Amino acid sequence: MNALLVITVSSVAAVLSLAAAQSHAQPTYPNRAIRYILPFAAGGGQDIVARQIAPRLSEGLGQTVLVDNRPGGGATLGPALAAGAPPDGHTIFMASNTTHSINPNLYEKLQYDPIKSFAAVTQIATLANILVVHPSLQVKTLKDLIALARARSGELNFASSGNGTPAQLAGVMFNQSAGLKITHVPYKGAGPALAALLSGETQLMFGSMTSSIPYVRSERLRALAVTGAKRSPAVPEIPTVAESGFPGFEATTWYGIVVPVGTPAPIVTRLHAEMLRVLNDPEFRKYLNEQGAEPIGSSPAEFAAYIKSELVKYARIVKDSGMRPD
Repeated sequence: MNALLVITVSSVAAVLSLAAAQSHAQPTYPNRAIRYILPFAAGGGQDIVARQIAPRLSEGLGQTVLVDNRPGGGATLGPALAAGAPPDGHTIFMASNTTHSINPNLYEKLQYDPIKSFAAVTQIATLANILVVHPSLQVKTLKDLIALARARSGELNFASSGNGTPAQLAGVMFNQSAGLKITHVPYKGAGPALAALLSGETQLMFGSMTSSIPYVRSERLRALAVTGAKRSPAVPEIPTVAESGFPGFEATTWYGIVVPVGTPAPIVTRLHAEMLRVLNDPEFRKYLNEQGAEPIGSSPAEFAAYIKSELVKYARIVKDSGMRPD
């Protein structure tokens, strides 16, 4: 009887010890601050949106969400850093068509794979770019800009948030469509690019709606056209490039959340649920709409399929545009 009791007690102790070890090995998620990596400098459209998301996501997760700007390398350093982070849900990454569609088709070697290195969580939004010029440039319409660019061939510069970004791609497409030679000047994010444009260092930019519209409204920049298929509700008075003489012209941007591959499914599910809560917040949706963005909120499977389709689409676009890393 005593022997049986000893064995039983020992067995219970072993089970409790194993449970404690498992509990220690798999702590409640999240159990510390979450790192939200962005591949661009502060001040750009992606950064502005991320800083609206971070406190809302923090509220739902019960932990601080810290935005970590990691610009450089044509937006290749940030995703490489995120891809190498522990797959425990404490590192999330702001993916875009720059990092997951354009760059993989632009650079021969990357330190990450857009499909194999990440697990998709959700697509946040899509938005068009807006063509803005410095007020000193004596143009009021796209037609005026084209005439000036032809008269001063090779003299005008367009800023972008970096090599391989939608801003550069839009500029390259515009050059090709209009037969122009406007020189590309890349910066480490939309913030530095906007600063260069505002100072007159460059003359124009296909900027993000989010970061550019405030300067348009304050008349520090002049908007000539938007690059979407239709006019933006944020600036309905501004025509599209397509309706300004270039039918079919369309250049848009998308943002989404991904995590390092291998992140446990329950954590991906939790992050997805919290992001849907953020995206369904009426105040946040209103904010996105005012910035010319369309909220999405896709499932992880839908977003993963979308990334794959965009990777294929941009293979053709990058090839046809003649883009090369500067």
